[in-house]
Amino acid sequence: MTLKFGWHMHSFPVDGSDETAFLQQLTQTLDIVQHHFESVWVDDHLWPWGRWQANDTPYVECMTTIAYFAAQYPKLKFGSSVLCQSYRNPGLLAKMVANTQWLSGGRFLLGIGAGWMEEEYQAYNFDFPKPAVRIAQLEETIQIIQKLWAETPASFEGKYYRIKDAYLMPKPDPIPPLLIGGGGEQLTLRVVAKYADMWNIPGGS
Repeated sequence: MTLKFGWHMHSFPVDGSDETAFLQQLTQTLDIVQHHFESVWVDDHLWPWGRWQANDTPYVECMTTIAYFAAQYPKLKFGSSVLCQSYRNPGLLAKMVANTQWLSGGRFLLGIGAGWMEEEYQAYNFDFPKPAVRIAQLEETIQIIQKLWAETPASFEGKYYRIKDAYLMPKPDPIPPLLIGGGGEQLTLRVVAKYADMWNIPGGS
């Protein structure tokens, strides 16, 4: 087995730079990273999750950032670490990932989780149900994604999400590996064991 390394990209300038300087920093860093790492990972928030950073700090969106840099750095794989299932309709997310996989030549790594940052949910008018519901929604999201990638047309009727006779072409080839982020033995790890190729272990202090 070969040990492979990925680099987690900053999604906001930790030194307080403006957006122009921040983009230059990212590009200069990736110029180096491409020679030493296999993959680059981008988190999925709409404003800084770091409590030390002001909310009006420039912050990149995950999927559009991956599309932009994947086009510029063809040697690197790019992954989401991790997408919040609440922020995109599951069917749309399946299409976005499939399209990114196609356009990047199979270099996308799908990381997804149930979401956790309540103030961000509230600010952007997303419902923030209890953890058990968000994890159930995560599982339904994964089921819809898998159906859309395997069936034509695809239908799914869940408690929270549904699709009916939905078409998704082209199918992703290869199917991106699935990373699930989050902790909790009773609920999250059951979803990890059932669906995931990789697990993003939550940090803490």
